[in-house]
Amino acid sequence: PRSFVTPESMKNIFPGRTLLLITVAALGYFVDIYDLVLFNVVKRESLEFILGVGHPAIKDTGIRLFNIQMLGMLVGGILWGVWGDKKGRITVLFGSILLYSAANIANAFTYDLTTYAIVRFIAGIGLAGELGAGITLIAETMPREKRGFGTMIVVTVGALGAVFASIVGSHGQGIALWLEGLTGHLLMNWQVAYLMGGSMGLLLLVLRVGTFESGLFKQMHGADVHRGDLRMLFADRTRLLRYLRCILIGVPIWYVIGALVSLSQDVFVLELGIDTSALDADGLKQINGTAIRYCYIGLSIGDLLSGLLSQFQRSRRKVIVIYLWANLALTLIFLFGMHGASIATYNWMCLLLGAATGYWVIFATVASEQFGTNLRSTVAITAPNFVRGSVWPITSLFRYLAVPLGNVWGALVVGIICILSALWAVRKTPETFSRDMDFVER
Repeated sequence: PRSFVTPESMKNIFPGRTLLLITVAALGYFVDIYDLVLFNVVKRESLEFILGVGHPAIKDTGIRLFNIQMLGMLVGGILWGVWGDKKGRITVLFGSILLYSAANIANAFTYDLTTYAIVRFIAGIGLAGELGAGITLIAETMPREKRGFGTMIVVTVGALGAVFASIVGSHGQGIALWLEGLTGHLLMNWQVAYLMGGSMGLLLLVLRVGTFESGLFKQMHGADVHRGDLRMLFADRTRLLRYLRCILIGVPIWYVIGALVSLSQDVFVLELGIDTSALDADGLKQINGTAIRYCYIGLSIGDLLSGLLSQFQRSRRKVIVIYLWANLALTLIFLFGMHGASIATYNWMCLLLGAATGYWVIFATVASEQFGTNLRSTVAITAPNFVRGSVWPITSLFRYLAVPLGNVWGALVVGIICILSALWAVRKTPETFSRDMDFVER
């Protein structure tokens, strides 16, 4: 018989050392998501400082800088993924934290577009390793019937990092005044937000003490197998298709985040005629940050529910299909049922959209379960970053289609392509719930 998780059963699900590992991975992903979405929260304020208030290039510059960050994540996904299979998962977990923390501290003192782009690229490389390394460690450490609980906690806690980023981005002036009292130097909101992210990451490194490497990796380390070999992934047709299907499953998540919610201020609030009369001047500047906050609150709720539902249904595939159809339905309502709505209603719709994309935990777990120990880190780290990187072609296709079709119909066409592709990929992907992880790719 199936039973819900109780406080008494938690000790059996999460032994002491494993709980520490989950805590480190969850907090690491919290900081990772904070830094990942932070640019979209503070981009207008920071670009107004660099380019000037009302500069006509702010919108396009923001999209380009975000795409540069995503390019860094694609590069970092490959580098960290291969490194994790060759040198270990723990080194990726903390090496990535150190890199993106340093980059975000540097970003607080960036005053020109060229340096801004370079720092976002470096930050993207650092941000690429956190999730995949944490998911791989947990998948290889926990019992196969229970590992879904561990990955669920990591992603659910991590998604709240975006909520914190929005809060800091909106109310960082209080922290700035406190820092001015200590240093005598006044910082702006966007600078405080970047400094906060970098500082949290550096503090997190202290928790490295007590964490441990995956036993399956240690066991494989002395074996005569190729580890982290990209040729194994791309040269074999069957393996390559398996990998591409993993990526396609996650693309609708970043369609919603990158194309719908992140373009709220510059596109959809205007296009849909959303009533913003209830907002003051500061509120108008924070439309994007508020939309992202609501979306990630929904994403955290959705991840919690999808993780639990997957465990109790003993299926990853069924849950993903449910979420994809919910995603399509809410996208239609967002694009065609929100005209003239209040900004409060718009934000609640962003929350619902986030909840419908809350299968990120299942997507990441499926990617780690599909491949053997010698390629697991490579896949688990690169797949989420290729999904995140898909925001580049998604937004580019949207901008291209928006010219002949308009913003609403252009967004709909892109969304249908993403969601139908994901449904096809799920249909072709085998069920991985409770799969034994002790195997290698030959």
